[in-house]
Formats: sequence, C-alpha cells, structure tokens
Amino acid sequence: MPDMENALYVVATPIGNLGDITLRALDTLRGVDLVACEDTRHARHLLDHHGIGVPTLALHQHNENEAAARLIRLLGEGKSVALVSDAGTPGVSDPGARTVAAVRAAGLRVIPLPGPNAAIAAMSAAGLADERFLFIGFLAARVGARRTAIAELAPVNAALVFYEAPHRVLETVTDLVELLEPQREIVIARELTKMFEQIERMPLGAAPTWLAADANHQRGEFVLVVSAPPPREGIDAETERVLAALLAELPVRQAAKLAAQITGEPKNALYARALELKNALV
Repeated sequence: MPDMENALYVVATPIGNLGDITLRALDTLRGVDLVACEDTRHARHLLDHHGIGVPTLALHQHNENEAAARLIRLLGEGKSVALVSDAGTPGVSDPGARTVAAVRAAGLRVIPLPGPNAAIAAMSAAGLADERFLFIGFLAARVGARRTAIAELAPVNAALVFYEAPHRVLETVTDLVELLEPQREIVIARELTKMFEQIERMPLGAAPTWLAADANHQRGEFVLVVSAPPPREGIDAETERVLAALLAELPVRQAAKLAAQITGEPKNALYARALELKNALV
C-alpha cells in the first residue's frame, strides 16, 4: 500500500450494512496513522470486521474542539488521519464540521471520501418526481421551534428531507400533517440498509395512522421525505405590486407578512413569491 498523504481524510462509513463501504475507504482506513471517530467502540466494530488495527481517538460533539486541536498537532507532525462518524458522512448531521473547519484554517489538507448517506439512500428509493430537494436534517426537539421551522419550510418549492429519532417521529409527522398541504406525499424510510429496513410511501395525511398502527413502525432511525408543495395559483398584478414595494424596504419575511395583511392573500404563497423576487435581484 502506498504511503498516505499528510491530510485529514473525511471518510463516509456504512449506515447499517457493514458491506456498504468503498474500496478506497478501506484502503484509507488501513493506511492512516489514526482514526478519529464519534464512538471508539462503534468504530472498532467496523474496523475489526475488516481486519483493520489502526488506533482510534474519540471525537464527538462534547470534545470536538480539544480533539481537533490534537489532530492538527498530529497533522503538523506529518501524520495522516481519517475522520469517521458512527454512520454515514461526518459533518452531515454528525460531528466533524468544526474539525474540518479547524484543520482547513490551519492550512492543512482535507480529502473527502464519498460514500453512504441516509438522505441520498432514501431519496433514491422514494420515487418522487420533484426536481429538487432540500436536506433539513433533524428539526428542533422543542415543539414551538419545530412547528415554526416547518411553517417556514412550507412554501419551499422542493422535496423536504428530514432525519428523526424514534421517540419523536410521531410528533414530527403529526406537525407536518398540520402545517403542510394535504396533497403532499411522504416517504417514511426507517432502518435503512439494516435487517428491518422499511420504506413506505403514502399521502401525508395517512402517515400518523400508519405510524400508530404498529409499534414496530416507530422503531429505528428515520428519514422522512415530503414531496414538494402543489403548484400554487398565480398572484394577481396588484398583489405583486404591493409585495414588490414592501420588499424594496423590508426583509422577505416582514414583507410577506405585511403583504398578506394588506391583500388577504396566503402568507406562505407571498413568502414564496418574495423569495423568488429577492433571488432574481441577486
């Protein structure tokens, strides 16, 4: 095996099935001097499975600053380091982003190794016709903050991709039903690539009943994919004029809210149109 370049290798690892790892990732994990990982026990299971004896270092959300400083010292000494999370790609709804930023700020090289990702896996099996999707990740645990975030996402013209934990999935889906258009569809993907993998597509309004019908439906790690909003009716010329005038003086959200009060048009539709107008000026 050739000597590894002095760099931080950001390595995507399996989200369930241990076979879902690239040949390049295995070569890299075998060749580096150290593997920085979210949970050393979890990483050791993967490494042992593939016969890799490289030492590990814990790097998680509670010690990331300190661990990153240690990695920078090692990289400065000419070492090579792999960064992995418990599952999927570091820095994507997992620890790692601060470490990558610190390493780059130190003038050291960062090399990404693409691979497993739960959001992309779910999208590939969703079968939605939407041309765009927006990755949200985990919503806030607090009810008010979660509902506010969903309401703000309602007018976005793209499929929405969420991660959710089993103890919160029913609450989150119930909020999605209440705050988004009933014409939308949802794909519920749980335990992707694992023994009890399940991927179900249904009308959004049917999702809470499906989740409640069987305790197993609420077990595992979830990816929720909600289709884009239905085509909206056009805004008339007078409403467009009011919105444009307000947008010239106010932030998007304020302009949409005030335009809705003046014209009586739905705030979500006005917010979406305000975003379009604002982006057209950029």
